[in-house]
Amino acid sequence: MIQVVILGAGNVATHLYKAFQQSENIEVIQVYNHKPERLINFPETSTTTAISKLKEAHIYIFALKDDAILKMANIVPDFGSLYLHTSGGIGLDALSNFRNHGVFYPLQTFSAKREVDFAEIPMCLEANSDKNLQKTKELAAGISEKLFETDSGQRKALHASAVFVCNFTNYLYTIGADICQKHDLSFELLKPLIKETAAKIEELSPEEAQTGPAIRNDRGTIEGHLELLDKNQKNIYELLTASIYNLHGKKL
Repeated sequence: MIQVVILGAGNVATHLYKAFQQSENIEVIQVYNHKPERLINFPETSTTTAISKLKEAHIYIFALKDDAILKMANIVPDFGSLYLHTSGGIGLDALSNFRNHGVFYPLQTFSAKREVDFAEIPMCLEANSDKNLQKTKELAAGISEKLFETDSGQRKALHASAVFVCNFTNYLYTIGADICQKHDLSFELLKPLIKETAAKIEELSPEEAQTGPAIRNDRGTIEGHLELLDKNQKNIYELLTASIYNLHGKKL
């Protein structure tokens, strides 16, 4: 049985905890967070708000914001165990204070009110030795069927890609919802389009799947859209339109 201590109580920590709870060979023996009110989401395991009261475990997982990982790495004691962080944006060396360290990055977006299937989540793994990488793989295999070795540079590039396809895309949904609301339309009207847009890339490359007025160079439609947008929306629309033009070899 792999004994794990989770450092953090946010979305990533909570979803990892739930996934570990369903695994037959992983036991979360403690969850740490400096805010006691955040620990109510972990009723079936020991919790603490004090670094000095951390239990000894086989693996410690830093499921924290990037800057918090760097700070916590300087105050968490080294028990000789394996120390992993879950960030896509910082390197392996963030935990170099520990003799045994690595990265346990689940490539997925996590929200408090939505469950995820960890079996389908790519786990991007790295460690400072072959032995530690094998231990990291054993932990990941307890919750996911998709394990990938990625170095720090690859993971940073993957994280940047994820920001585009997830975080930025979601912000564009927010703009779309705002435009709908201002014109007394339901955002529900756009959901079938959103689903089909995502489904198409299962069969086509993103470039092949591109449609819309920008790729058609439909200036009349574009100018009509710009007239109804606010300044921020207009700037984004023009930037993305220009980018699509450039990609497909057209001039503004």
